[in-house]
Amino acid sequence: MQYFLNVIFNILNKKVYNYFPYPYFVSVVHLLVGVTYCLISWTVGLPKRAPINKELLALLTPVAFCHALGHVMSNVSFATVAVSFTHTIKALEPFFSASASQFVLGHQIPVSLWLSLAPVVIGVSMASLTELSFNWTGFISAMISNIAFTYRSIYSKKAMTGMDSTNVYAYISIIALLFCLPPAIFIEGPQLLQYGFRDAIAKVGLYKFLSDLLWIGMFYHLYNQIATNTLERVAPLTHAVGNVLKRVFVIGFSIVVFGNKISTQTGIGTAIAIAGVAIYSLIKARMEEQKRKASALAHEQ
Repeated sequence: MQYFLNVIFNILNKKVYNYFPYPYFVSVVHLLVGVTYCLISWTVGLPKRAPINKELLALLTPVAFCHALGHVMSNVSFATVAVSFTHTIKALEPFFSASASQFVLGHQIPVSLWLSLAPVVIGVSMASLTELSFNWTGFISAMISNIAFTYRSIYSKKAMTGMDSTNVYAYISIIALLFCLPPAIFIEGPQLLQYGFRDAIAKVGLYKFLSDLLWIGMFYHLYNQIATNTLERVAPLTHAVGNVLKRVFVIGFSIVVFGNKISTQTGIGTAIAIAGVAIYSLIKARMEEQKRKASALAHEQ
């Protein structure tokens, strides 16, 4: 379900950008639809809303800021380059995560993990050099997204509370929406009012325009919700492998649907990067599993 929702979201999202290239506003729509869904769910008691206080708000706000920044920058990248290329750049996320763990949190990262990241960096570099849709806006935006999501992971660890994942994601969505509104209004507001909405409606009609925005918002929210719930229910190894396969699915489907022409070097580079992420994920998940077993054994003794 997670793969299906993510693939559909990526394809519909890119189709909207082909006639409505306003990623800041579209990012707001994604979150707005999700927040509306959460508020309706809370109203009917599915799930029951968990109470929030100042301490929880202080813990969740940095997570929500990083979520908002990563989300907007991903969309800027999706709007300017091929979906497959953005996902290839986003394959570098483990590299940023390892760097932050070692240099920000002070955790010692084993040499084997650093070595497994070498093919990721090499593969992404190869893919970028000959990518037919390459431009600096798309590339830099995807890189900023990687950094933002890395810090989201760091802050998320600190924000792990007794609250269930569905409520946590609902609160993060609400706070992230508040962060996304000002840049959308200031950066794209004047263009949207002048000709943005008018041009989109002239191209596809009002009904299709509004239904497209509603559906991409729903698919975005449900994908993230199920991803959060999945993380809560599976072992690290399963989740790590799942994330790698998800990127393969999205890249593959986007190339087929949009008919993107990719050079041989881009194809080989993408394959090397994905293979590197797979090796990294397997090593990291095994390490976490060993740590968990050692902790359980120490607890028993």
